[in-house]
Amino acid sequence: MESSSPSVPFPLLQTPVESNYRACTIPYRFPSDNPRKATDVEIQWIDVFLNSVPSFRQRAENDTTVIDAAEKAEKFAQRLREIVLRELGFRDIFKKVKDEENAKAISLFEGVVKLNDHIEDEGKRVENLVRGILAGNIFDLGSAQLAEVFARDGMSFLASCQNLLSRPWVIDDLDTFKGKWLNKSWKKAIIFVDNSGADIILGILPFARELLRRGTQVVLAANELPSINDVTYLELHNIISKLKDEKGYLAGVDMSGLLVANSGNDLPVIDLTNVSPELAYLAADADLVLLEGMGRAIETNLYAQMKCDSVKVGMVKHPEVAQFLGGRLYDCVFKYNEVVN
Repeated sequence: MESSSPSVPFPLLQTPVESNYRACTIPYRFPSDNPRKATDVEIQWIDVFLNSVPSFRQRAENDTTVIDAAEKAEKFAQRLREIVLRELGFRDIFKKVKDEENAKAISLFEGVVKLNDHIEDEGKRVENLVRGILAGNIFDLGSAQLAEVFARDGMSFLASCQNLLSRPWVIDDLDTFKGKWLNKSWKKAIIFVDNSGADIILGILPFARELLRRGTQVVLAANELPSINDVTYLELHNIISKLKDEKGYLAGVDMSGLLVANSGNDLPVIDLTNVSPELAYLAADADLVLLEGMGRAIETNLYAQMKCDSVKVGMVKHPEVAQFLGGRLYDCVFKYNEVVN
């Protein structure tokens, strides 16, 4: 990580001794593998990152905030990703597309919330909110295939909701979660958020709003520094300021219980042994943790054990991950673990 902030373990994570915590879900290699030879899984993931380089280079070439952008973009394309981009002066090559998608999603927010509020059956409303998180999560420019589709056709949030793969998903604890939702109240939830645009605005924020309406305090944990099209905590502050009304309400719901925290992260994945002291302090008394997105909830932390109830939710957007899980490309993951005290 490039963040200069100190980092501490996430306090709700079962200690490594208790849970044998590893951030990575997919084992890249085993002790029996030849240390001098790349494994098949390592080669697969090198290919995943290499395939994303052309779209990164194109966005870097078009970054008007950097002198000699085209020349520097070519240098980047010959090397690595986030760290090299920042070395060459590209702080956030996705800023333009993030701003555009945030503006579109903000214009749709009220309509999405109204659709959710009109669902009288609480269980069906919760399922609709979860489907909104999954539909929003498809706005992911870290996937080479999705970046190409987005550049060519754009993406529709409502169409994505309607076109989610049918249940049961590859990991599907949604019915269990709905049952707990109807009979359990959480006092404080920590939500690790993912992408800008429809993901945070039309997926996560309506879900967070529903928790607030139920009396749950909500902490949204976002990246400290830009990474692909992930929302940063400063951007998230700005988004919320545009959505709330003059009374500080979010579509009629009091937002005094909503906080935005810097997670201390600068990657699309996260190692929960390294978070910001601010987030660790805010999380100490939480009783629900939700990790969202393929990077934070599937490629890392899918099997992370928490000291409290936890949810891992996201869409599978890499064929390699789908193969590992035994599911389909664009399959969905909703993993719920309850801790009984």
